[in-house]
Amino acid sequence: MTKTVATAWLKILNTAGEPSRPKGSPLLEPFAKLVRVAHAEPLLRQLHPWTGMWELHFSRCTEPRYTWDIPYIGTLRNGWYYVEGPRRSSPRIAETNSAQAAVAIVIERLPPHCGPAFIGSPEALAAYEAARNDR
Repeated sequence: MTKTVATAWLKILNTAGEPSRPKGSPLLEPFAKLVRVAHAEPLLRQLHPWTGMWELHFSRCTEPRYTWDIPYIGTLRNGWYYVEGPRRSSPRIAETNSAQAAVAIVIERLPPHCGPAFIGSPEALAAYEAARNDR
Protein backbone atom coordinates (compact mmCIF):
# COMPACT_ATOMS: atom_id res chain seq x y z
CA MET A 1 0.00 0.00 0.00
CA THR A 2 1.42 3.37 -0.98
CA LYS A 3 1.74 6.24 1.44
CA THR A 4 -0.86 8.15 -0.59
CA VAL A 5 -3.40 5.33 -0.34
CA ALA A 6 -2.65 4.74 3.34
CA THR A 7 -3.09 8.46 4.06
CA ALA A 8 -6.43 8.53 2.24
CA TRP A 9 -7.67 5.51 4.20
CA LEU A 10 -6.47 7.03 7.48
CA LYS A 11 -8.31 10.28 6.79
CA ILE A 12 -11.53 8.44 5.99
CA LEU A 13 -11.18 6.13 9.00
CA ASN A 14 -10.61 9.10 11.32
CA THR A 15 -13.55 11.11 10.01
CA ALA A 16 -15.89 8.29 8.91
CA GLY A 17 -15.53 9.97 5.54
CA GLU A 18 -18.12 12.62 6.29
CA PRO A 19 -16.58 15.20 8.65
CA SER A 20 -19.16 17.88 7.82
CA ARG A 21 -22.17 15.71 8.68
CA PRO A 22 -24.03 16.29 11.94
CA LYS A 23 -23.10 13.91 14.75
CA GLY A 24 -26.75 12.87 15.17
CA SER A 25 -27.16 11.67 11.58
CA PRO A 26 -28.63 8.16 11.32
CA LEU A 27 -26.10 7.41 8.58
CA LEU A 28 -22.98 8.18 10.61
CA GLU A 29 -22.55 4.87 12.47
CA PRO A 30 -23.49 2.57 9.55
CA PHE A 31 -21.11 4.51 7.31
CA ALA A 32 -18.29 4.36 9.87
CA LYS A 33 -18.84 0.60 10.14
CA LEU A 34 -18.71 0.26 6.36
CA VAL A 35 -15.41 2.15 6.21
CA ARG A 36 -13.88 -0.11 8.90
CA VAL A 37 -15.08 -3.30 7.18
CA ALA A 38 -13.83 -2.17 3.76
CA HIS A 39 -10.45 -1.17 5.19
CA ALA A 40 -10.08 -4.63 6.76
CA GLU A 41 -10.18 -6.23 3.28
CA PRO A 42 -6.67 -6.36 1.75
CA LEU A 43 -7.96 -6.16 -1.84
CA LEU A 44 -9.85 -2.93 -1.11
CA ARG A 45 -7.22 -1.48 1.24
CA GLN A 46 -4.75 -1.31 -1.66
CA LEU A 47 -7.15 0.88 -3.68
CA HIS A 48 -7.56 4.63 -3.24
CA PRO A 49 -10.76 5.34 -1.26
CA TRP A 50 -12.91 8.42 -1.64
CA THR A 51 -16.29 9.38 -0.28
CA GLY A 52 -19.28 11.53 -1.01
CA MET A 53 -23.00 11.46 -0.29
CA TRP A 54 -22.51 8.66 2.30
CA GLU A 55 -20.91 6.49 -0.39
CA LEU A 56 -17.55 4.74 -0.29
CA HIS A 57 -15.78 4.59 -3.65
CA PHE A 58 -12.59 2.82 -4.70
CA SER A 59 -10.18 4.00 -7.37
CA ARG A 60 -7.36 2.23 -9.18
CA CYS A 61 -5.43 5.54 -9.26
CA THR A 62 -4.56 8.12 -6.62
CA GLU A 63 -5.43 11.40 -8.34
CA PRO A 64 -8.82 12.91 -9.08
CA ARG A 65 -11.02 12.30 -11.35
CA TYR A 66 -10.30 8.80 -10.08
CA THR A 67 -11.43 5.68 -11.92
CA TRP A 68 -15.04 4.61 -12.24
CA ASP A 69 -14.56 0.90 -12.94
CA ILE A 70 -15.25 -0.52 -9.47
CA PRO A 71 -18.67 -0.76 -7.81
CA TYR A 72 -19.23 1.51 -4.82
CA ILE A 73 -21.19 1.15 -1.59
CA GLY A 74 -23.73 3.60 -0.20
CA THR A 75 -25.49 3.82 3.14
CA LEU A 76 -29.29 3.90 3.46
CA ARG A 77 -31.26 5.54 6.27
CA ASN A 78 -32.53 2.20 7.59
CA GLY A 79 -28.96 1.03 8.32
CA TRP A 80 -28.80 -0.99 5.13
CA TYR A 81 -26.24 -0.66 2.36
CA TYR A 82 -26.51 -0.62 -1.41
CA VAL A 83 -23.95 -1.59 -4.02
CA GLU A 84 -24.06 0.23 -7.35
CA GLY A 85 -21.79 0.91 -10.23
CA PRO A 86 -19.28 0.96 -11.40
CA ARG A 87 -20.81 4.13 -12.94
CA ARG A 88 -23.62 6.31 -11.65
CA SER A 89 -25.75 5.22 -14.62
CA SER A 90 -25.31 1.53 -13.73
CA PRO A 91 -28.25 -0.26 -12.10
CA ARG A 92 -28.24 -1.08 -8.42
CA ILE A 93 -26.51 -4.42 -7.88
CA ALA A 94 -27.81 -5.23 -4.41
CA GLU A 95 -29.10 -4.02 -1.06
CA THR A 96 -28.07 -5.70 2.19
CA ASN A 97 -28.21 -5.10 5.93
CA SER A 98 -24.57 -6.16 6.26
CA ALA A 99 -21.47 -4.08 5.60
CA GLN A 100 -19.54 -7.35 5.21
CA ALA A 101 -21.93 -8.57 2.51
CA ALA A 102 -21.73 -5.26 0.64
CA VAL A 103 -17.92 -5.37 0.71
CA ALA A 104 -17.96 -9.00 -0.50
CA ILE A 105 -20.15 -8.00 -3.46
CA VAL A 106 -17.63 -5.32 -4.46
CA ILE A 107 -14.70 -7.74 -4.12
CA GLU A 108 -16.48 -10.25 -6.39
CA ARG A 109 -16.76 -7.55 -9.06
CA LEU A 110 -13.23 -6.14 -8.97
CA PRO A 111 -11.62 -5.85 -12.41
CA PRO A 112 -8.86 -8.38 -13.19
CA HIS A 113 -5.42 -7.45 -11.85
CA CYS A 114 -6.94 -4.71 -9.71
CA GLY A 115 -4.46 -2.98 -7.42
CA PRO A 116 -2.37 -1.72 -5.97
CA ALA A 117 -3.52 1.80 -6.84
CA PHE A 118 -1.49 3.52 -9.55
CA ILE A 119 0.23 6.71 -8.40
CA GLY A 120 -1.19 9.26 -10.79
CA SER A 121 -4.25 10.25 -12.78
CA PRO A 122 -6.72 8.05 -14.67
CA GLU A 123 -5.13 9.22 -17.92
CA ALA A 124 -1.64 8.25 -16.76
CA LEU A 125 -2.99 4.87 -15.62
CA ALA A 126 -4.62 4.29 -19.02
CA ALA A 127 -1.36 5.18 -20.81
CA TYR A 128 0.62 2.87 -18.52
CA GLU A 129 -1.80 -0.02 -19.10
CA ALA A 130 -1.82 0.56 -22.87
CA ALA A 131 2.00 0.52 -22.97
CA ARG A 132 2.11 -2.62 -20.83
CA ASN A 133 -0.40 -4.38 -23.11
CA ASP A 134 1.62 -3.45 -26.23
CA ARG A 135 4.65 -5.40 -24.98
